[in-house]
Amino acid sequence: MSRKVVLVTGAGGFIGRWSVPPLIERGYEVHAVLSRSSTRDIPPELKGAVVHRADLLDLESGASLMARVKPSHFLHFAWIATPGVYWASAANYRWLEASRHLLGAFKSEGGVRAVMAGSSAEYDWTRAGVCEEHSSPLAGDLGGAVAPYAECKVAMYRELERFARMEGLSTAWGRIFFQFGPAEDASRLVASVIINLLSGREAPCSHGRQVRSFLHVADVGSAFASLLDSEIQGAVNVGSGDGLPIAELLEMIATQIGRPELLRLGARSAPASEPPLLVPAVERLHQELGWQPRFNLHDGIADTIAWWRDALATPETGASR
Repeated sequence: MSRKVVLVTGAGGFIGRWSVPPLIERGYEVHAVLSRSSTRDIPPELKGAVVHRADLLDLESGASLMARVKPSHFLHFAWIATPGVYWASAANYRWLEASRHLLGAFKSEGGVRAVMAGSSAEYDWTRAGVCEEHSSPLAGDLGGAVAPYAECKVAMYRELERFARMEGLSTAWGRIFFQFGPAEDASRLVASVIINLLSGREAPCSHGRQVRSFLHVADVGSAFASLLDSEIQGAVNVGSGDGLPIAELLEMIATQIGRPELLRLGARSAPASEPPLLVPAVERLHQELGWQPRFNLHDGIADTIAWWRDALATPETGASR
């Protein structure tokens, strides 16, 4: 294909920004969409992209943007992600409607391939373990209460699959597991522990026996760029295949910072809804897509700590919330 123009929504977010440099490296003309209401500076990762500001929850605004850009490719990250809010927010239903509308507008303007961002929350956490894209049950499949975030993500995944079949559109769905890295919201686990330890404060955490997998956010962005630039269809887990107890990750952080005495494992209770094991099967990501991460866990943590050292030394830079 000679024309490679991609519209990236949520490009100012924690993950979206990291998809832009690898897309530019792959020869895409990148149009990065930021929220019209955001007061944040344009992230440095968007250098080389055409930046747009739009309210994508305004259906006409989203369709107008598609008509102006006429992208050949569509990478959709935009969704509510506010820590402590997103899980149960009614805004998930608005983002579901807006995402459906954007997908239709993309196809109407001649688009040929769309990739959307999903979540590990789509899997049924009451039966979680090693989650496989096409055999593990999704939230709601076997009954039981489902949070709005998980419900809407599962609904959009199924809508994307249906739309692809009916319209002959090439599509994929990246299910994101657990990520960390520069500019993460300061209230999130890895960022909050790093900030506390670098500031000489105790970092109270749960017991940390929950087994998860963690991937540096730049690698998450790279994986999505690779997925968009492929012909793979359907759901693909985006995460690390190396599961480890959260406590080991936090102890690695404390050791690298040199303040292990400030880490307080067991000081907080773990939510009852958290599964003991929640990690992705990554055969599709590594074998079918042929993608590999740049960071191992040790180096990814070191990179993140270095970013926070600089951010805390220059408060006005801060983290992009």
